Amino acid sequence: MKKVRVECRHIHFSHGPAKVLDDVSLDIAPGEFFALLGPSGSGKSTLLRIIAGLEAPGQGRVLLDGRDVSEEPAWARQVAMVFQNHALWPHLTVAENIAFGLIERGVEAPIVRSTVSEWLGAIGLQGHGNREPNQLSGGQQQRVAWARALAAEPRLLLLDEPFSNVDKTLRLGLRQQLRQLQQQLGITAVLVTHDQEEALGLADRIAVLDNGAIQQVGSPIGLYDYPANAAVARAVGQWNLLSGIARARQGGVLLLDVEGVGELRVPLRPDTPATARLSIGFRPHAVKIGRGGDVHDVRYTWLAGPVEHAEFLGRAVRYRVRIGDHAVLVDEPHHRDAARHAVGADIALGIELAQCRQFAS
Repeated sequence: MKKVRVECRHIHFSHGPAKVLDDVSLDIAPGEFFALLGPSGSGKSTLLRIIAGLEAPGQGRVLLDGRDVSEEPAWARQVAMVFQNHALWPHLTVAENIAFGLIERGVEAPIVRSTVSEWLGAIGLQGHGNREPNQLSGGQQQRVAWARALAAEPRLLLLDEPFSNVDKTLRLGLRQQLRQLQQQLGITAVLVTHDQEEALGLADRIAVLDNGAIQQVGSPIGLYDYPANAAVARAVGQWNLLSGIARARQGGVLLLDVEGVGELRVPLRPDTPATARLSIGFRPHAVKIGRGGDVHDVRYTWLAGPVEHAEFLGRAVRYRVRIGDHAVLVDEPHHRDAARHAVGADIALGIELAQCRQFAS
């Protein structure tokens, strides 16, 4: 399959007075697996439908390999779309569903049969061609939907929340199968999801949308480690945020007065915003629970408070600790027979300053 470049240029879209997309521009490389990540209402599904030709932008252009397709109908763009509800034809067999697009294009019957057989093998459903969709599991139906979309050799694969109706226990295996299939074919793919685990695990790059605007584009690791703002940080993992007033900047140290907590000494960095109100953000795994002489470790800012909640996650125990007016999440790695902190117990938390991000509030 030919790898296609996707470009969105200054896309605007509104529902009446409500602005859905506000000057969105994107470049998606040929053969890239790209994800649009954001909360409900962020505009990600609308952007996908505009790329597909199912919605027309109020302003802006969509280009495929440099050609403006903004005025072309969906059928002319040679784009395949997979929806969250699979959208298989219930009155057709599995084989007939996969063959549907080929037959619509007038492909000769022997080629259709050969292609369907190849795709049944590719998705691990040999011998299931004569079954009806309702005789398949949710995961099997999802794979049939992929095969139907890809059998007609589209230029671009669009996926709108494809795993939302699949049992959680099946999602990891399906994600791995989809990624392997996309890499084998070399097709450009765009995924819409609100599930950060899906985006981080599947995509080469991610665009984080919030309130109809792109907040940041980057690799999964880049977005996780260096979020541009609090909205991005929340979109790609759990996040703690402490906000306050910058009282002084001297000797490489920022004195931040956090309401309900007190004064924190934060390292001044080249990217520290020059604003009066600042926030520092940090992941739960960047917080250490102090024991013994740990509280003298100068790599950490030490705070103390009671445990409000404890949740066992398998690989870690996540505690919610009350620090003044703030609830701070901390993940402590789990080890067999390790003692847990009881709800109500006071514990010391060390915030690893090197892992903190600083944002303008």
